[in-house]
Amino acid sequence: MLGDFVGEKVVIDLKSPFVCLGTLVRFDEHFLELKSADLHDLRDTETSRENYVEASKRTGIKRNRKKVTLFRAEVVAISRLADVSDT
Repeated sequence: MLGDFVGEKVVIDLKSPFVCLGTLVRFDEHFLELKSADLHDLRDTETSRENYVEASKRTGIKRNRKKVTLFRAEVVAISRLADVSDT
């Protein structure tokens, strides 16, 4: 399933108050690797996760990492940025 997301801009919701947006480069049993990523700590803003992701879809990913590796065990959901609803 994850193979379909490689090369796509994705949104990864984590168990923690973080959300990560970027291009999925590769994955294995334990990790996901994204490039040109925005690892965003939702505690730093008053914006909800949904509003932050929707705004990123409209204005583009605000890259703060060239590359980021995430533990798959911390992932709650992954979706294409293009699949984020505008409402």
